[in-house]
Amino acid sequence: MPTTTTTDKLGKGEEWIEKIDLNAFKKDIKDLGTTLEKQQGQEDVDHLHKMMNWSNTCAFIGIFTMGYFKLNVLSVVALSTWTLSRWVMIGHHVCHGGYDKCHPSKRINRFVFAVGSLWRRFIDWLDWMLPEAWNVEHNNRHHYFLSEIDDPDLVEENASIIRDSDSPMAFKYMLVFVNMLTWKWQYYAPNTYKEFKLAQLRKSGQPIPEGVEAAYTVKSMILGEGVPLFSPWEFLRVVIGPYLMFHFVILPLPYLFLGRYLNMGDTMYWNAVSNLLVADLLTNIHSFVIVVTNHAGDDMYRFNSRCRPFSGSFYLRQILASVNFWTGSDINDFLHGFLNYQIEHHLWPNLSMRSYQKAAPLVRDICKKHNVPYVQENVFLRLWKTTQIMVGSSSMKRFPSYYEGKFLEIDQQAKGLVKY
Repeated sequence: MPTTTTTDKLGKGEEWIEKIDLNAFKKDIKDLGTTLEKQQGQEDVDHLHKMMNWSNTCAFIGIFTMGYFKLNVLSVVALSTWTLSRWVMIGHHVCHGGYDKCHPSKRINRFVFAVGSLWRRFIDWLDWMLPEAWNVEHNNRHHYFLSEIDDPDLVEENASIIRDSDSPMAFKYMLVFVNMLTWKWQYYAPNTYKEFKLAQLRKSGQPIPEGVEAAYTVKSMILGEGVPLFSPWEFLRVVIGPYLMFHFVILPLPYLFLGRYLNMGDTMYWNAVSNLLVADLLTNIHSFVIVVTNHAGDDMYRFNSRCRPFSGSFYLRQILASVNFWTGSDINDFLHGFLNYQIEHHLWPNLSMRSYQKAAPLVRDICKKHNVPYVQENVFLRLWKTTQIMVGSSSMKRFPSYYEGKFLEIDQQAKGLVKY
């Protein structure tokens, strides 16, 4: 049994850690997940189609209005919401397998949707990230190493350059804002592709180069930092090039011909391009607000060691390192990209969006029963807490090492294991 040290004493409000029955907590969570999965059916399919229709409506409005004014607010908001919802709602939940067992179409399957060819990517989910790379980085690495040092989306580590900088605080806040405007293409696209290339090395049995732990960004490529697992040309050609070419060159092209037909020259084309560019900036901000803030804040825990998937420790960590935003109607949830059910999503990544709506109050009741903290706050308050982590004004909580080890031993005993 691990021995306690002065640094492992429980803090104020952490008394529940000593008293929790980890096995009983695990059983309650697993039983609820099984029940929710069995309940999935036509209601979940209809709900997905409803969200798809809302997303497609945004696309229709944005595309058919973007050529008439240089900065059309209606077009910008519609285009931004279309791109965002296609990623964080449709691509996200389908790629997790949320509809594998209830949707009749083979297209809505994680092994088919957006993967395998450029055509599938184009018709299912075309964005800055390569879907196969997203599936590795997010679905596997992030979900199974949540808030551990191997979590590629651990904000506190990824923002270490800003946190450790001696720059004035105003400059740090400016850097955070610049990241908000650009993070999908300058951070997420290259870093997900890095994890994809590492997964290929592991699969082939090749050694993993040293120094690949740090986030890999466009800046890293330009300055030659980090371990170059791929060339800038490969990154452009395979990852961001298809989206860049289609979204900003081909998509507005009809307005070039329409504008010339109406004796307006190239004006309508450049109006469309301008609205697409501004919409992309807005999408970056919107997605940053609802994605990056899911697991950051001085009330979110970090962990020192790995745990076995679907063990008591695993389920506990998904709750202690995740935060929900306000939940409610489909409109509210649509604007949050259904990422406002982050706790439920991390407990059962392979469930539908509709299932998370059903699950939230039930998970909250289980947490209340076992005195486990269940954090739910306004998304803008979470943005502020995340920003404070990024600039170094606050830090995430560390789960007491003694109890982390104790819980791992309980997990081992529950499975009759000697070691992981």
